[in-house]
Amino acid sequence: MKLGVKLVHKTQDPEQWALRLAEKGYQAGECPLNAEASDADISLLRKMTKTHDLVVAEVGVWNSPLDRDPLIRQQSVDYCQQQLALADKVGARCCVNISGSRGPVRNGPDAQNFTEDTFALVVDTVRDIIDVVKPKRTFYALECMPFMVPDSIASYQRLIKAIDREAFAVHFDPVNMILTPRDYYHNGAMIQKFLQTFGHKIKSCHAKDVQIQPGFPVHIQEVRPGLGQLDYATYIREINKIDPNLPLIIEHLHTEEEYQQAFQYITEVENTKIAISPFSL
Repeated sequence: MKLGVKLVHKTQDPEQWALRLAEKGYQAGECPLNAEASDADISLLRKMTKTHDLVVAEVGVWNSPLDRDPLIRQQSVDYCQQQLALADKVGARCCVNISGSRGPVRNGPDAQNFTEDTFALVVDTVRDIIDVVKPKRTFYALECMPFMVPDSIASYQRLIKAIDREAFAVHFDPVNMILTPRDYYHNGAMIQKFLQTFGHKIKSCHAKDVQIQPGFPVHIQEVRPGLGQLDYATYIREINKIDPNLPLIIEHLHTEEEYQQAFQYITEVENTKIAISPFSL
């Protein structure tokens, strides 16, 4: 795998981006550029990735192409297309977004999110994004989220079949799929099944961790890798079976020190080649 981070202090300077990753020992990162980047910056980014042996894991979008306001929805779809085109130009592994919510919060819950009409709208929207751009070197992918499709292996399989586009790929963030105590205590099995099910269709992965809290209702909290119970031994082993160059991006931390701690923890797990679940100790 290629272990990397989302930089705490963002930069749109490709050289600075590459140097900051390389000096910390990271091997991958999210694209520092956006759709407005110049041809010169895109060329420089491609040069820097080769020079420092880095992988541009993903170009993020992070909007809702399903917004109920037609104008906002169209603007969101347009931006998806622009970011996918950027991903193709820089040679990113994928352009990633969420499918979107029908509610007021782009990644939030809404009663309409799991209806058949919304599923059909997701399918049509993803097709539209891909068909306009026609990417040659990258893919469009959706991150699993608890409040919308895809939220499981089965729903991702159904989307792949319905969208029916070679340029539609898979993004994996296991923490977003751990929703119950049963999921929590058997997360290694879920991780293994997901990675074995989708294999080379997976283009990028995220690294976080989870910790269950006492009390009611059930509360499962995101924490820094190493502070929770995500089965990283299984996660790393199965990633490396698929592709030793598959990027794993640490995210949602607040300081450089936290990212280094997470990086060191994941690296140690990989180096020890532990092949057991933390719950079997």
